[in-house]
Amino acid sequence: MFSMSSSLRALIFDLDGVITDTAEFHFLAWRRLAEEEGIPFTREDNEALRGVSRRESLNRMLKGRAIDEATAQAWMERKNSYYLAYLETITPEHRLPGVMRLLDAARLAGMRLGIASASKNARRVLDKLGLLEAFDAIGDGYSVVNPKPAPDLFVWVAGRLAVSPQQAVVFEDAEAGIEAARSGGFWTVGIGAATRGLAHLHYDSMAEVSLEAVTRQLAAG
Repeated sequence: MFSMSSSLRALIFDLDGVITDTAEFHFLAWRRLAEEEGIPFTREDNEALRGVSRRESLNRMLKGRAIDEATAQAWMERKNSYYLAYLETITPEHRLPGVMRLLDAARLAGMRLGIASASKNARRVLDKLGLLEAFDAIGDGYSVVNPKPAPDLFVWVAGRLAVSPQQAVVFEDAEAGIEAARSGGFWTVGIGAATRGLAHLHYDSMAEVSLEAVTRQLAAG
């Protein structure tokens, strides 16, 4: 059980899997790189890459294989070039169902809105979605040194929204993201199967989320 110690003033969102779903693009890009380098890589392997940085994703894809730093940087650039090519197909129609209803409701309630994404392409994706101006603060893979599951990115975004962690709710679809938010003292809403049992509140999809229900449940415990 829990209760809110202060009024809710902000919503902070992960990007991939919450605002839009580019997970398939990431999978295709990592798989192409892996196949080129003779490394087995399945959809199950890809699930372990959700919510973590590009470098940590590479480490997990390597499965213990050793490469030097120059090679690692070159491989990450190759993966990113493949991913960027897929991103060119994104349009506002790729916003996940329920997202705009929640953003609009939060705006009407006078709440601040933030993005906290491990992706270094977050701004590009938001621009393609037509949402670059919808958020008051955008934290991405360039914003902090320590990526999720460290809480730094959420704390960075909260600071730019001028709210405390206890005044913000984080929406995440990855275990690493929920861990990061909770360790930073934020309220959490988990989206999808990977966050079940980890977040303060859980929904199967963004389409099920309503601002009224979230604020009521967080306040009531």
